[in-house]
Amino acid sequence: MTGEPPAAPGNPERAQPPERPQAPESSRPPDHQRASESPPALREPPAPGPSRALRTLARDREARLLLLAVTVSGLGSSALFLVAGVWVKELTGSDSLAALCAFALWLPSLAGPWLGALADRLPRRGLLVALQLATALLLTPLLVGAEGPAGVWLLLAVLVLYGASGVIEDAAQSALVATALDPRALGSFNGLRMTANEGMKLLAPLAGAGVYTLWGGPRVVLLDACTFLVAALVYARVRVRTAAPAPPRPSARAPRLLPRVPAPRRLVLAAGAAMALSGTASASGYGLMAAMGLPPAWLGVVSAAQGAGSVVSGVCAGGLLGRLGPSRTTALGLALWAAGATLHSLAHPAASLVGAVLCGLGLPLPLITAATEVQKRAPAHLLGRATATANTLMFAPTALGQGAGAALVTALDPRAQYLTTALLAATTALTLRLGRRTWRGR
Repeated sequence: MTGEPPAAPGNPERAQPPERPQAPESSRPPDHQRASESPPALREPPAPGPSRALRTLARDREARLLLLAVTVSGLGSSALFLVAGVWVKELTGSDSLAALCAFALWLPSLAGPWLGALADRLPRRGLLVALQLATALLLTPLLVGAEGPAGVWLLLAVLVLYGASGVIEDAAQSALVATALDPRALGSFNGLRMTANEGMKLLAPLAGAGVYTLWGGPRVVLLDACTFLVAALVYARVRVRTAAPAPPRPSARAPRLLPRVPAPRRLVLAAGAAMALSGTASASGYGLMAAMGLPPAWLGVVSAAQGAGSVVSGVCAGGLLGRLGPSRTTALGLALWAAGATLHSLAHPAASLVGAVLCGLGLPLPLITAATEVQKRAPAHLLGRATATANTLMFAPTALGQGAGAALVTALDPRAQYLTTALLAATTALTLRLGRRTWRGR
């Protein structure tokens, strides 16, 4: 109370609040400086530390449910990915038809920008539940078994639709995570999701191979269908904190979403380059085993070492993002992968195992960083298409790299191929760091 009498209802002049005193002109910054300053409300709060972020996720009900859904569905999917090729190989004896299984699963990713639009037009939680149920239903024709040429083509057709479902699920899941969790915890969550996926890639093939050996392909299909039913129940329990996404404007084109935001575009392209180089190097894996005088089966040990590195990388990714920022984290991942590829080029068993761990530590970092930045910066009503577009740009180069690597196998020694990809990865990391001032973010 100031002791001033209240304003009379009929006196509007007394009803207005007093004007705030203006600071002297000499103490105020020039107009051009005031215009360039960012409003405090638009500045992103600092990210929590790694241990705090993990504790926050552990207490978050939605984060626990989403990670559970990823783990359960990843168990069945990873098992089926392995068994499908073995199944076709046993039915036909053809290596080329067995290789078509992987191609059938990857093919729908080329249509990612358009398939991801469904995640922007429909309620994302409901879409995820429907996808799990539809995919479980899609697998039912394979429960009676695939026999003869017709059965092989039925299996390939199912795998194409299975891959399309996975593209839509990734887009809807990423968009749902971005709206259900604290933005500062997205990096840690994406890292844990990568850890869950890589962990399933280590365990599920063993389970799938055991089930296939004992009971045949239909039992693996049944296992996969059951995991989708469980995932549907888990997704149904996730609480959505925001309204359903609004339909995107007809003029918004998915392939142009990322170029409008410089920082995610650079990071997504860097992640795509890392995947292309990884595909090029992996094509000479059997040649490297021969150069070391080891049997081809030793490549499985090397792959397991790389998978173990990826599991550790996923746990640490959120903390690295908080400490280093997206650009430096991506450059670190490329540098680690380059160091691992260099050790592979020595063609020594012990060096190759250490190199595999370093490659596993490095490769997930560009992927996690790019996915997190897209989630943070893309418009909320276009998150589905933005995520699917980013996934296409990041993972489609893998097939191109594998094709280029297969062509180079006859022309280059595997050690030279690994060393060349290591130099290219190091150059990409250096270019990313030198050009960091041309775009927003660190």
